[in-house]
Amino acid sequence: MAFKHTSVLLEETVDGLAVKPDGIYVDATLGGGGHAYEVCKRLNSKGSFIGIDQDAAAIEAASARLLDFGERVTIIRSNYCDMKPRLHEIGIDKVDGIVLDLGVSSYQLDTAERGFSYRADAPLDMRMDQRQKMTARDIVNDYSEADLFRVIRDYGEDRFAKNIAKHIVMEREKGPIETTGQLNEVISRAIPMKIQKTSGHPSKRTFQAIRIELNHELDVLRDTLDTMIDLLNPGGRLCIITFHSLEDRIVKSSFRKNEDPCICPKNFPVCVCGNVSKGKVITKKPILPSAEELEHNSRSKSAKLRIFERA
Repeated sequence: MAFKHTSVLLEETVDGLAVKPDGIYVDATLGGGGHAYEVCKRLNSKGSFIGIDQDAAAIEAASARLLDFGERVTIIRSNYCDMKPRLHEIGIDKVDGIVLDLGVSSYQLDTAERGFSYRADAPLDMRMDQRQKMTARDIVNDYSEADLFRVIRDYGEDRFAKNIAKHIVMEREKGPIETTGQLNEVISRAIPMKIQKTSGHPSKRTFQAIRIELNHELDVLRDTLDTMIDLLNPGGRLCIITFHSLEDRIVKSSFRKNEDPCICPKNFPVCVCGNVSKGKVITKKPILPSAEELEHNSRSKSAKLRIFERA
């Protein structure tokens, strides 16, 4: 299957980077190279672009798409949590902009055998990096009921998390749950039908939760944001697209803390903690997809773009 992915908030993100023609830019979730292509178009022969992704299919697709830009482009297969050492290996200590397009790609959702989608019956996989040994099957079949409850509650924000976890454990006592279709059936039995009729697909939140847990998505984001801001040159920008409230909350909190890191009590007349601002939040409110984009790309409906500029 060809790698197809429609980049969300494309113009808004690339404009938000304020690309300098001779700058150094990183797309840390390269995907099919949609944002990357538009950034590279704005670079001259002195500019540089580094694309990072852990998905082999994304690396292959983006490499072909960016071929015409020649030596300006370097593509690295890695998780963005290792961005700093990977950049250091190619002699880069600072950059002028970073893009992060979080979540799962259209290609990953549409490729049934990857096991991300609840709309097709396939083996429970959900690995963003297929070099990883652990899969969604391991979580579903090996986690305790308490841990399944925690994952579905915290990462899926599903009010029926406890009942879903209970039904999963009951079902796997008969035999392992191997496929997305089997898991769909279990989840459906755990959620009242009257709720299902008004709340969209019953598996959406649980599948999201398992995917986040398997790929450590929120931990990686939380642990890497400060590093990415530190990698920016003065005036450099970090543009992050999120797709659910958990991600957006982490980004919003981190940007606010880096803009105003003071921990002094509010009644202190002057700051004495010594913490210095690293820059400013460009987007006091997130940038949302336009009505036109929403019409042509339904997957963009929950997208939010936030931008931070380094001092």
